[in-house]
Amino acid sequence: MTEDSAKIKLNKLMYYAKKNLWMEKADKYYVLNSLLDLFGFDAPAPDNSDENRDFNIDDVQAEIIDPLVDYAIQKKLTTKEERILFETKMMGLITPSPSAVNRKFDEIEKKEGKEAATDALFKLSKANNYLRMCDINKNIKWRHHGSLGDIEITINLSKPEKDPKEIALAKSLPQSGYPACMLCASNLGFAGNLNHPARQTLRYIPITLTNEQWYMQFSPYQYYREHLIAFSERHRPMAVTSDSLKRLIEFTDIFPHYFIGSNAALPIVGGSILTHDHYQGGRKVLPMFKAESRRQYKSENFKDLKIEIANWYNSVIRISGQNANSVHKFSSLVLEKWREWTDESVEIIAKTTEEHNAITPIARNENGRYIFDMILRNNRTDEKRPYGIFHPEERLHNIKKEGIGIIEVMGLFILPGRLKNELHEAEKFLTGEKEMNDKALTDSKSPVYKHRNMILELIEAHGRKNTKEDAKKFIIDKINHICEEILEYTAVFKNTEKGQNAFDRFMTEGLNLSKA
Repeated sequence: MTEDSAKIKLNKLMYYAKKNLWMEKADKYYVLNSLLDLFGFDAPAPDNSDENRDFNIDDVQAEIIDPLVDYAIQKKLTTKEERILFETKMMGLITPSPSAVNRKFDEIEKKEGKEAATDALFKLSKANNYLRMCDINKNIKWRHHGSLGDIEITINLSKPEKDPKEIALAKSLPQSGYPACMLCASNLGFAGNLNHPARQTLRYIPITLTNEQWYMQFSPYQYYREHLIAFSERHRPMAVTSDSLKRLIEFTDIFPHYFIGSNAALPIVGGSILTHDHYQGGRKVLPMFKAESRRQYKSENFKDLKIEIANWYNSVIRISGQNANSVHKFSSLVLEKWREWTDESVEIIAKTTEEHNAITPIARNENGRYIFDMILRNNRTDEKRPYGIFHPEERLHNIKKEGIGIIEVMGLFILPGRLKNELHEAEKFLTGEKEMNDKALTDSKSPVYKHRNMILELIEAHGRKNTKEDAKKFIIDKINHICEEILEYTAVFKNTEKGQNAFDRFMTEGLNLSKA
């Protein structure tokens, strides 16, 4: 691409920013000159043929952003490995400042309400490519109708693996320790490097929870509709306490159109970031929310609450009521009692040299009625099950080895992107395209080798003369049942007579409830 063509595309990017990124007239020349400086141009192009065109982000990505970054690589303004860093820097220049975004959010909220304001922030986060929908839309998704409710499954392709050259470069970079983690407020505007993503396009809004400074932003990975993160201004370890539960309730008062929840604050049963206090939420109606009641209980001290066990794969106590204080007090009681509860008949031990019982709490606000789903977790291990007694066995790790956190336990599985190619290769053994002595199935270093047992089971059940469509269906069916099995492993009280009797003991003896 020539310099003149690149200048014309910068003009188009300016028109796009004016229409989609809240660019004010007073900022026009400042932003334009910043872009010219980024590319080393001394003046813009006179062209204005696209000034009135309504671009969408897909058009902009293909017609403007990608070609401009290609030009920057061509002119050695950046490298192929730092492509996304340069793109983010460019898009950050056309994104309104954090203070301008906060003012705009407040204006919309006052005129149209909180939901309209979050809609506008979400739209901005997509339009400036902070939420890279061009990558997120590549994710493979489907739904499985399971025995206790639907399970949604996603093969996540929006986080491409780094190539060896990129990994080598990243290892050679100095580690500054700033920002301290991916969730720190100091990420705002951070230029990034190969070890830490650029965040010039990040915009979050301030909120107050339990008289503390917190912030809300949308997750760049968007695993479900309007996937958001609320995070503390302070860099402190994750914790699930009575104050945490109060903050979740307060969040639903501020944003009643969103659910909000917290990972358990222990390894194995927690999330991938335990170093920073944060919550996850969104607009999505997750499968667990649709679970009906299995059993109901009542309390003499909390007569205004509905207390039940949800008919779900893992162990969920559901609390609901219109009095926020009452819901908070009882949910805090559940947290307190569960942390101390031991029932060796079902392998639940609260403490050894460390704590093992934890809770994944999820709060909703439906027309002024607070609903708390409290998922009971335990992260204990033993010699036979080093990955966790309530974690899937190693035979299932070919599909999901990582910790089963808040998103999965609610029925939405985020599977690794490697599966796309691995499962495609596995299909070839079911169609006869590959022989059983093929290196992919016999070499332990092969990416497909980890699926060997699953492939052999499927061949025994369906043979090796299947169509490609049938082979794919058999593998998807197998994954569906593995995900169901993984959820059942996370249940501290299994869905058996023995397990449910033990669950009932915790409800009646541990929480001093009676059956309704």
